[in-house]
Parts: sequence; C-alpha cells; structure tokens
Amino acid sequence: MQAHVEAGELDLAQRAEALGEELAKAGVLLDGSGLQPSAKGWRIKYSGDKRTVVDGPFAETKELIAGYTLIQVKSKDEAIAWTRRFPNPAGDGKEGEIEVRQLFELEDFGPSEAVERFREIGVGAQK
Repeated sequence: MQAHVEAGELDLAQRAEALGEELAKAGVLLDGSGLQPSAKGWRIKYSGDKRTVVDGPFAETKELIAGYTLIQVKSKDEAIAWTRRFPNPAGDGKEGEIEVRQLFELEDFGPSEAVERFREIGVGAQK
C-alpha cells in the first residue's frame, strides 16, 4: 500500500489509515480517531461559579479539531518527522494545517499529594 500512497492514488482517509498502520508498526501510536461534527457536540461555558451547556454546531468558530492522533516518541524531532508524513487534512494542493501539542506528564508538575495519588492509581503511567 505504501507505493500507492506515495503515488497519490489513494484518498485522504486511505492515506491516513496507511500512516496509522505505520505508526502502529513502529510502536509509537497510542490512539487516534476522527471526531463527530460540532453539531453533535457541546461546550461548557464558565462564568464565575456558573456552568452553562452550549449545544453545537459552533458556527462562530473559525477552526475546529476534526480528529486526532496520539503518539509517544522520544523527541520533538521524531514527532516532527512523523507529522510531516500526515496527508494534508484540507486535501492535496490546498492550504492546510496540523497542530501538534504535547500532553502534560506527571513529571511536568511539582511534587504534591495529588501527583502521588495519580501515580498510585496509574494515571500518567508511561507506556
């Protein structure tokens, strides 16, 4: 399938699936999925102590996350190398963008009882 991907013969979903398989084989894929349209979602709006549920769609939003891929790699350079291989989410030849962000790890927070409780229950455990 890789030869077809590089030749540009497969659609976006097929190319993303092929890369997902490569990520899994490399042992760096933790999770990934597409997200339902914002019309099926909601947000919680905070104002002081008040919480309000706002149902989608979110027409006033210029940019929405359509899906995600969660990988665990050893360095920023390795993450960049994988990210460069993702197909353009807007389609070939169009302007597109993929945002990459790191997850917090327990080590990012100072020592505290809360951090120790999370460690005890297995939250933030390394792969």
